[in-house]
Amino acid sequence: MDQFLGGSSLSHDRRRIVHFNVTQHPTEAWAAQQVVEAFPYDTVPRYLLRDRGSIYGEFFRRRVKNMGIEGVPAAPKSPWQNPYVERLIGSIRRECLDHVIVLNEDHLQRILADYFAYHHEARTHLSLERNSPIPRRVCPPEQGRVVAKSYLGGLHHCYTRAA
Repeated sequence: MDQFLGGSSLSHDRRRIVHFNVTQHPTEAWAAQQVVEAFPYDTVPRYLLRDRGSIYGEFFRRRVKNMGIEGVPAAPKSPWQNPYVERLIGSIRRECLDHVIVLNEDHLQRILADYFAYHHEARTHLSLERNSPIPRRVCPPEQGRVVAKSYLGGLHHCYTRAA
């Protein structure tokens, strides 16, 4: 079975995924390029919390430092030090990847893009007062009948009122 590595960046304020990519053959250069693509121009964060994987070697660390980002490695074998990303990874597995068969790298890219659209537009988060990262309005009954928007081929739905 093929293995894919996904790289993603998560903005903590609204639980937004700001960038993701997948590859079958990850390298330090690939991971460093993902940081550049995730934070173009003046959107560079002050800190980048990462694990201690070998993909975050000297080349990666130098690229991050040259962008003005302070790299903060988590302690060894300490996933609780990055709970937001750990929670996101678990949600992706439970709510998406456990229910589909991934055919190849491009297919995984499309599946994740659709899941992240669902994550941003429809999936509620307790920490966001049961709203989604892109806030939704409450729709009173007088706005019309209820309609469903499906994600991931109907695996998930968002229910709103038709105008």
